[in-house]
Amino acid sequence: MTLEKLDVITGEQEAVKTPYAFNAGKGLSEGTIHYMVDAKKESDTWLQFRLNALNVFRSKTIPIWLPTWLNDIDYQNLSYYLAESRNVRKTWEEVPTNIKQTFEKLGIPERERRFLAGVEAQFDSEFAYAKMRTQLEQQGVIFTDSTEGLRRCPEIFEPYFAKIVPVHDNKFSALNSAVFSGGSFIYVPKGVKVQQPLQAYFRINAERSGQFERTLIIVDEGAELTYMEGCTAPAFNTQNLHSAVVELVAKKGAKLQYITVQNWSSNVLNLVTKRGWVEEDAELRWIDCNIGSRITIKYPGLVLKGRKARGEVLSIALANDGQRQDTGARVLHLADETSSNIISKSISIGQGWAGYRGQVYVKPGLEHCKNSTECHSLLLGETSPTGTFPTLEISGDSHNVRHEASIACIDEEKLFYLQQRGLKRSEAMSLSVNGFVNDLVRMFPLEYSVELKRLIDLEVENAVS
Repeated sequence: MTLEKLDVITGEQEAVKTPYAFNAGKGLSEGTIHYMVDAKKESDTWLQFRLNALNVFRSKTIPIWLPTWLNDIDYQNLSYYLAESRNVRKTWEEVPTNIKQTFEKLGIPERERRFLAGVEAQFDSEFAYAKMRTQLEQQGVIFTDSTEGLRRCPEIFEPYFAKIVPVHDNKFSALNSAVFSGGSFIYVPKGVKVQQPLQAYFRINAERSGQFERTLIIVDEGAELTYMEGCTAPAFNTQNLHSAVVELVAKKGAKLQYITVQNWSSNVLNLVTKRGWVEEDAELRWIDCNIGSRITIKYPGLVLKGRKARGEVLSIALANDGQRQDTGARVLHLADETSSNIISKSISIGQGWAGYRGQVYVKPGLEHCKNSTECHSLLLGETSPTGTFPTLEISGDSHNVRHEASIACIDEEKLFYLQQRGLKRSEAMSLSVNGFVNDLVRMFPLEYSVELKRLIDLEVENAVS
């Protein structure tokens, strides 16, 4: 990946001027919902679903552990539905030139050709481009957006939609349920092993707007899938809101890996809810990297429902001045012999706050469950803040549960040694930070691990220089 592409990924570029054929205008009301339902040609059932979610959103409050200024979000000054078209392009040539240029700078065509089995690219509220390899279609794999998934296969979609993350789960899951648009729907049939990753790109492009994608992935018995998502936005002086919901299902004996590398610009409020059901002898792994945004609230969840279900959350978070990365994990052990692993690594630069908040719960009456939780923080300033807030609720005497946490400052002696070998201070710090997260980064696919390393280099370089 060239530095020119990286300049785009960092979110510092100007927004592409896009003519919107569909625009609900600013403000959140019943009228906004009616406009979206009409534009998307949804049924009265979904109109009522959205209106009910809007009422739930209005009744919910911000959790007390989050910054109080989140109560001051001006929801009436945001746009909730912006779309250049409702038609998803199936060939690259069909994508409008202005949108194509953005995606080309992000490297989407190159990645699609080289190592992806399928790709979707969402621009504001709707997908602009989607394509999957013919071989997967012949195997019965479905990879489309949530609206099309509901329309094409309601018998697969509806039993899980809003069941894993209910409307009333929290304020922002209710908001998403009211105005959701876009997001991936994937179904992998029994026994199908998707060898190459499927990937989606989410791009907020308009000032004072929100993106509310809804992703539902179902991996049937004995099937396997790796799914990756990337997120970017240009830098504005005003706030943008990203409030996604992700629901995952790994059925008996299935394996699902969900990888996120986000690098929102510093004006984005990233308030998302992600959770997965894991059935008997199935495995679900979250790999989560959070760089950028003004604030990120994200605790990927594992609900281990079946005997010998396994789950893992691997998280990297980096916060620079003026940023808060409030990330972690939530694991519910609901069956015997379930196991989970959580590793969180956070980096605080200057007055940026990055830390871990999590919950591990073992249902009473279970036997032989296992959990290991590690939380490690690295501080790059003398007064850099961080925090670890674990909650463990364990009942029974046959379980194996452990938790460890550590906080360390950047080692000035090591920096001095590296500088004596000819490295600049920023280069020495980047090397130290990348060494701190290296054991997690190497679990990313090669293309993403290279991108992540460069993003960390840029963040540290900008902070030190």
